[in-house]
Amino acid sequence: MTKPDIISIDELLAMPDEQYMNVQQLAFFQHLLEQQLAHIHDNAAETGKHLREQQELPDPADRATQEELHTLELRTRDRERKLEKKIHAALQRINDHAYGYCEESGEPIGLKRLLARPTATLSIDAQERHERRERQFSH
Repeated sequence: MTKPDIISIDELLAMPDEQYMNVQQLAFFQHLLEQQLAHIHDNAAETGKHLREQQELPDPADRATQEELHTLELRTRDRERKLEKKIHAALQRINDHAYGYCEESGEPIGLKRLLARPTATLSIDAQERHERRERQFSH
């Protein structure tokens, strides 16, 4: 079976609600998620390169600045590793034909929300309920 052509965002948003998570939409989000994954891998390779290129700087202020930049870069990579897990889970949901539907209610998450956060697993209503519960129990 051949892969469908990747549609544009405008084409995606112009589709009727009855066509929610059709083959073209799933292919669009799979492509988007795979692009994000490639970007994360490129960033990780860059970080490795930067850390190997670390030079000995005689000035303590320069060394401190360099260490702070490396710390920030490593923190960013850590966030990206967490995102990578979410992307793999989203790709699995695409394979399982569960992508785009709220894990809590089973309702469509919505194309605009998925464009903003392709790894979303909850609809906006379910996410808001989840955040309210978190705030309630964290105090």
